Amino acid sequence: MLTNFARTQAKELLNSIAVGLNRLGFTPNTMTLLGFALICIIALIIAAGYEALGGILLIFGAALDATDGALARLTNRVTKFGGFLDSSLDRYADGVLMLALVWRGIEYNNRWIIMLAIVALIGAFLVSYTRARAESAGVMLKEGFFTRLERMIVIVLGLLSTLFIPQTGLIIMLVILAILSNATAIQRIWLTQQKLGEQ
Repeated sequence: MLTNFARTQAKELLNSIAVGLNRLGFTPNTMTLLGFALICIIALIIAAGYEALGGILLIFGAALDATDGALARLTNRVTKFGGFLDSSLDRYADGVLMLALVWRGIEYNNRWIIMLAIVALIGAFLVSYTRARAESAGVMLKEGFFTRLERMIVIVLGLLSTLFIPQTGLIIMLVILAILSNATAIQRIWLTQQKLGEQ
């Protein structure tokens, strides 16, 4: 899974950033809230029609989003509420980004963009929900070939592609998101059934 690879490769960098944030007095929950606020601003930029700029800023938004966990581990502030808050705001972040794309679909008068954004959002929510429900049933479930990091990479590339193919770039991006997110949710349902050993 790309998430684990990226986390391993970026560990030292995130730890260095976390040291600096700790010296400045930031807490993990503060970084979670700041990361979400930045995503909301990016969503407004995308909705305003600056999709490529939103893609560039989303790179920094995704990086900021990763600092809260590193800061929590560095300062020994890993808490259940911190994890809950981070996961909850991640879902809100998914929602506001897709809402911005729905707005672009309205502006373009393109029903495909609107519908695909909704289907992609359903898939994104189900990827998270299936893991949460599996773990509540006692099944550890981190597997999944298209999780949040992969989605963010596709969104960034899709937004940047609008410099060359505005509506087509969004449609291609949303088709990938819609198919692979929902496929991952189905994958997790199947894995949970296998791990529980129930028919």
